[in-house]
Amino acid sequence: MKKMNSSKNRLAVSISMILAAGIIPAAFAQQTEATQTENNAAEKIEVIEIKGIRGSLIRSMDLKRQASGVVDAISAEEMGKFPDTNLAESLQRITGVSVSRSNGEGSQITVRGFGPDFNLVTLNGRQMPGTGFSRSYNLENLSSEGVSALEVFKTARAENPSGGLGATVNIVTTKPLNQPGERYSVSAKAIADSSNETGDDVTPELAAVYSNTFVDDKLGVALSLSHQERDFQKQSANIQGWQANVALPVLAADKVVDARPTDAQGKKTGNYYFPKDMNYSIENLERERSNGQLTLQYRPIDSLTITADYTASRAITGGESIGWGIWNEFGGNINAYELDERGTALYADISGNDGSFTANKGTTQVDAESIGLNLDWQLNDDWSFGLDYHNSTNDIDNGADKGSRNSGQVILGSDKLLTKIYDFRTGDIPHAMVLWANGTDELTPAEIDSNFSQFTHSPGESEIEQLQLDGSWNNSVFKIPLVNIKFGLAMTDQTMGGYSGWSGLRGGPGFNPSFTFIFPDSMFTRHSTSDFLTEFNGGGSALRPHYYYTYDFDEAVARQMAYLTASVMGADVYVPDAYIDGIDSSASVREKTNSVYAQSQWEFQVGRFPAQLNAGIRYEETDVPSRVRQKVETQVNWESPSEWITQYLPGADTFLEQTGKNDVLLPMLDFKVELTDDLVSRFSWGKTITRAPLGLLAGGRGLSGSPKPGSRTGSQGNTDLLPFESTNLDLTFEYYYAEGSYAALGYFKKDVDNFIQTTITETTIEGLHDILNGPRYLKAVADITARGEQATSTAIFAQMLANGNGNADGKIEPTSQDPLMVWNISQPQNTDSKTVDGFEFAVQHLFGDSGFGLGVNATMVQGDVEFDTESLLQQAPLTGLSDSANFQAFYERDGWSAKIAYAWRDSYLLGVGQSQGSSDAPPQFAKTYGQWDVSVNYAWNEQLTVFIEGVNLNNETEQGYGRYEEQFLFARQYGPRYTIGMRYSFQ
Repeated sequence: MKKMNSSKNRLAVSISMILAAGIIPAAFAQQTEATQTENNAAEKIEVIEIKGIRGSLIRSMDLKRQASGVVDAISAEEMGKFPDTNLAESLQRITGVSVSRSNGEGSQITVRGFGPDFNLVTLNGRQMPGTGFSRSYNLENLSSEGVSALEVFKTARAENPSGGLGATVNIVTTKPLNQPGERYSVSAKAIADSSNETGDDVTPELAAVYSNTFVDDKLGVALSLSHQERDFQKQSANIQGWQANVALPVLAADKVVDARPTDAQGKKTGNYYFPKDMNYSIENLERERSNGQLTLQYRPIDSLTITADYTASRAITGGESIGWGIWNEFGGNINAYELDERGTALYADISGNDGSFTANKGTTQVDAESIGLNLDWQLNDDWSFGLDYHNSTNDIDNGADKGSRNSGQVILGSDKLLTKIYDFRTGDIPHAMVLWANGTDELTPAEIDSNFSQFTHSPGESEIEQLQLDGSWNNSVFKIPLVNIKFGLAMTDQTMGGYSGWSGLRGGPGFNPSFTFIFPDSMFTRHSTSDFLTEFNGGGSALRPHYYYTYDFDEAVARQMAYLTASVMGADVYVPDAYIDGIDSSASVREKTNSVYAQSQWEFQVGRFPAQLNAGIRYEETDVPSRVRQKVETQVNWESPSEWITQYLPGADTFLEQTGKNDVLLPMLDFKVELTDDLVSRFSWGKTITRAPLGLLAGGRGLSGSPKPGSRTGSQGNTDLLPFESTNLDLTFEYYYAEGSYAALGYFKKDVDNFIQTTITETTIEGLHDILNGPRYLKAVADITARGEQATSTAIFAQMLANGNGNADGKIEPTSQDPLMVWNISQPQNTDSKTVDGFEFAVQHLFGDSGFGLGVNATMVQGDVEFDTESLLQQAPLTGLSDSANFQAFYERDGWSAKIAYAWRDSYLLGVGQSQGSSDAPPQFAKTYGQWDVSVNYAWNEQLTVFIEGVNLNNETEQGYGRYEEQFLFARQYGPRYTIGMRYSFQ
């Protein structure tokens, strides 16, 4: 019977190169080793290892070809030399993989339109905990040193841990016994970020990888270390959210432009939308990333390999920013407006509220650790077993500033204004100009007052403890097409928890009484916007406002602490402490999963064509206990014209404990046929799951601590959420027409059940009354309008105080005569099924021995999971769905190696809900993004290489919008990064 992959020499060379990269499972490596030992007596095979970009592409192609199911991979070009600076940016080169970015770097991945929460990241087959209160793993925190390959499994595989509905990404690290002998690589880089203004213009990146074997290659050690520093600046413009169908006043015809369609009676039809704020910011950041991994291996006998490993990473990001902008309340204070044909405000003249200058300061630290032990036992030629245990944690702390232990925000400004103008009729960025009461469009330093400050701290930890037992039986007994059976069981215990503290609004809130005397004029430095957001049309000196002030965060805090004491402020005493009244909330979720699987491989002939069949099944049971601590709300006070603050029962917390349970059955089937020696076809069918986001599984209810009108929101978890469950179909054709060259075309379809939709319900809570539209509020409105004045929120607040409705602290408290406050409570629920399908296309071509090569791939994806921008109903779309494409070309010869790469991603849905959006949960979309990167290397000799790299050479910017592109949400500008360095390798 003709076997799969019958070309003996091609197979031998492929296996040798894969083994050299350390990317083949240990059991298979031992089996191949034994086979080669038997063959060596009869035949000696000369192995030539191809290095560099060409060798990496050949190894990746061979792994794709030999795999069962649809698998793509990237392998290291050489030891210690991965193609990109972090793993997310490497993965975006793979067909169907695109990245989302954080601070201008690749961070999380989307595969075939399924976002970060739908993809599972494993380290040497071990499930890794997510970063923060999520399942998604931030890959920018993990350097590429010590990584030999990245494997992306796009189809179901029973032997893999569940969770990768989009894909399972396996990070394969260096194993010393797979590469006997001494090998090492050290590198040093100098990074110059063109956006940097306050940090070091040049920052270092140092890395070292060492591997060696001893005692006749029975004992091995591998160590990798890296440290990177980066100083940079982020410039941005931002709107927190859009409000739908706010109350519109009756205005004179010359004050209104409304391009919406009209009905038969001449009335305007359709929804309309206004921005809740408009702000701009400049943030200076310093980021450090340190990684280390130690692997020890011992092979006391040829059939037993013991591996112990420890992996650790730490990422620290500290930032200080200054912002400026406006806040809109929409309390009968719209003076003029212009709406486009879809109802989006392009222009608005709004009275009341305030303009502000905001300083933020904070440090976030992410620590990840993984310790594991693996035993691989080849009992005999037919039986092998593996036992693997690991404990992995991922901690995040947004109060890592050793001085304050908080993340802080100081807001200064003034409410002494006549009107605010929002204008997005030209350019890429909206303008927000304030006409102040001083008769100009510029506030003087002497007029800058204290509004409020707030301080938060919300650390969290994710932990996974996992024990896996695997076995394999090779069929040498029965004369049937069965090749082997793999089987195993696993116990996975995942916990996620955290707590939070919030200081409330200290030192106010509001501008009454006034404390302008606290801040001397010398504290503020005026700047022009001429160097701000210059990559955008309408940025720079064309922006309005055309100026901003900077001031020192610590000085502003110190001055307010000195003046806004308890004797002056009472309960609002200025204390920069997130835990001024203790822990505000805490939550924990535990997920205990037991699983068992069996998977078989068959090889046979279909007519004259060699075929391979893999069939398997995995069964899992999961318990989800949740314990949530929450504070008891007593009332909501109106404390300044633009601030409403929730009050809590002192010292009273409640704990809610709930438990959910679910089970899943996950069958899979892969069928591969070699139609010719060069043409491979595949058919895959199977089920995959992604469990509900951990944050949604935490029970309990939380209400907004600052419930302004239009933003009276709360959330509640659901421990009974079922996993997303997808039935997948893949059909691919792959043509391997030359060494290192191939073309592939694939179709995929995913039918996903149990989609999760956040349902928002209007709810009243006994005892929580609303001052808004209560009898005292309505009387104040009547008093103001009777005088012929405009009833803005500022005027209404002042009138209520004048009417004697305030307490001794100048705040307005609710009474039982006020109506109950209506809260929009969101809770996740499983809903209907959705379908996603698409095509993948990839070409990789090496131009003979010329040294030139190129790769092009594209993914086109669609489905019934898109957000309906015309509907205000609650929806359950799929985030991350978008087309993507990649291009790379390289030249490698005579010591020179040069590569240019372009990554493109079409616009996509970032998420549902805006922080200050209306209760219809409006969307957030990202605009199309395309980035050029380049690298040039020169091998001085066999050991020493010098190189230069450029990232984001085209200075691509990030932009986002709401329902339509006219509903601006954000614009971010970073700038290109350049690296020069050298690498010394020995092996």
